Amino acid sequence: MAERPTMSWRRGVAEEAQELAAGTLDSDCACMAALFPDELLVATDAVLGTFEAELPALAEDDDAQIFAVVERVVLAVNDARNGCAFETGEREELCAYIDEALTERGVDVVALTARHGIGRYELTDKWRKW
Repeated sequence: MAERPTMSWRRGVAEEAQELAAGTLDSDCACMAALFPDELLVATDAVLGTFEAELPALAEDDDAQIFAVVERVVLAVNDARNGCAFETGEREELCAYIDEALTERGVDVVALTARHGIGRYELTDKWRKW
């Protein structure tokens, strides 16, 4: 299964905390805990868990069903942010994760998006507020 972006974000928070505790990082340079508060990570993990649970039931050739699942996960991530903002890198990680998870399920994301006149990397754009 595709690795959730929250896994790398949690690693970053933990590594930064270790560096702060060891005195190898100045607190003025620390940003991971502020960027990724636990509330955001927990909420995002819950959303991605729901998305992953929906994948096995997807029909690889049912565009409407696939787009509905993508819409649900994107809207749920919108809500999970709870005022937090994702930077460009995090947005790209989330989009890549959705693409990779669908691809692992057997969905040809390139063909899917082409059939609907959008580029592969526009899959989430219609609903995304992050």
